[in-house]
This record gives sequence, C-alpha cells and structure tokens, in this order.
Amino acid sequence: MIKIFEQELKKLETELRIRGFTQKTVSTYNLQVSLFLNYLQKDPTSLEEDDIKQYLAHLIAEKKQKPSSVGLSLSSIKFFFIEILKKPEIVVNLKSPKQEKRIPTVLSKEEVKNILNVIENPKHKLMIEIMLSSGLRVAEMVSLKKQDIDFENKLIQVRSGKGKKDRITIISSTTLDSLKQYLGTVPETSVYIFTGQKEHISIKMAQKIIKKAMVDAGMRKNIYCHALRSTFATLLLENGVDIRIIQTLLGHSNLATTERYTKVSQEQLKKVKSPLENI
Repeated sequence: MIKIFEQELKKLETELRIRGFTQKTVSTYNLQVSLFLNYLQKDPTSLEEDDIKQYLAHLIAEKKQKPSSVGLSLSSIKFFFIEILKKPEIVVNLKSPKQEKRIPTVLSKEEVKNILNVIENPKHKLMIEIMLSSGLRVAEMVSLKKQDIDFENKLIQVRSGKGKKDRITIISSTTLDSLKQYLGTVPETSVYIFTGQKEHISIKMAQKIIKKAMVDAGMRKNIYCHALRSTFATLLLENGVDIRIIQTLLGHSNLATTERYTKVSQEQLKKVKSPLENI
C-alpha cells in the first residue's frame, strides 16, 4: 500500500512542477495529500466522496484545525483527484469550510513612528521601513535584489510575488535614503539587499526580527509581519488613494481582498456622520 502511495505522490509532484507551481506549493500539496492517504490507508483509486468527508471531519473535530487549514487540505485533495486520479466527479460537490472574516490588524501613525524610533539596528529598521513603505510581503522583502530598486522613480520591481506574478510598487524618499546608506555596508558582489547565510536572509529570521521590534516598542497588539502590509494599505486609503490603485500595488487578484482595509480605516470612519447628527 505504501508503494502505491509513493507512486501517486510522485505523479502529483511531477504534475505540480510541470504546471510551474512554486516549491512551497509543491511541498504543501504533497504533504496534505500524503497525510490524507496515510489516514485512510486505502488504495487511492478506490476512494470515494465519503472518504474525503470522513477525513475533513477528522481534521475539524479531532485535529481542531481552522477553516483555512482544512480548506488548504481540500484544495490539495481536489487537485489530486482531478489531475492525477482523473476522477473529478468525486470532488465536484465538496465545499470548503466557511472562512473566518477577521478584520486585519493595522498600526496607527503614532505606533509606526514609535516602532521606527526604538529600533537601533539599521538593517532591522530598514526591513520594517520597506514593508511599511511599499506593502511587500515578508517573502518579497527578504528576496529583494539591488537591481529591483528604481531610485530615480521611487519604485520597486517585485519579481515572482505570490502566484508567481511580477508587479511594481512604490517606496518613499526617506526609505530610499536609508537604503542608500545601508547599501554602503553591503558587499558589492552581493545580489540581494538583505544577505544571509544562503543568498538572502530567511523568512523565519525576518519574522523574528520584526516580532522583537514590536516587543521593544511596547506593542500590546499581537503583530505579525503581515500587519505592516495591512498598515501600508490602510494608510494609503486614509490618504485618499483609489482602492484599485492600492489593489495593483499590493498585487491582489481580487478587489474584494483589498476591500477588507476599508473596514479598518479609522480616518474614513471619522468622516462618516451618525444619522442622528442631522435630526
């Protein structure tokens, strides 16, 4: 039975690579399908819709997984059934669990100033400045190359962002000044801005640096790297930037993803008058 699993998983990995999926996606899908097959311990070709439902129920009830995690498992399983087993009819009626709609965490202007004021390490400060100034994902920030920065036009070329999509975003003059100064300390032979042991600094290390900066700044909010990207979007919205332009800068395929930030824009909310004001 294990050999059958190995054969099918190898086919899955090959198909994902041919389709041009990232290494992260290949590894994730392979792991999710492997966990699914090992849980059921059946010949993959004999599996039915009820087997998948049983597994999803197991993830929810016993593993206590969040809807987003269960949804990822289901996406992986669907790809496996449709593209590898060629049995789309098995998964056509399966629906992902309803996702939690949480309001993004953002920093106020005062919090942003406080964080940047307490960071003493120039490299760490620059990493946070770039994310706040340009709305980059942490993976995009750590993989920035020197050639990606257009100093003259104050733009950043984001290469192979989420979904392997390139895009262009903005960067502030003050951040560019900090960047120029920092690059003077980076070896000329270095391709990446934030060098690490393996080409560039790791995502995990960047996350630790940003988390520590938040603690040092006395932040009581549970801030993650993505909050810097959310702050970028929300502050642009409060400054009157059209939401479709913000969508382009963030690289969102769906406008609805960007529209989440309209719910956390305090400045926009302040402009709305209560209906009792006019009575």
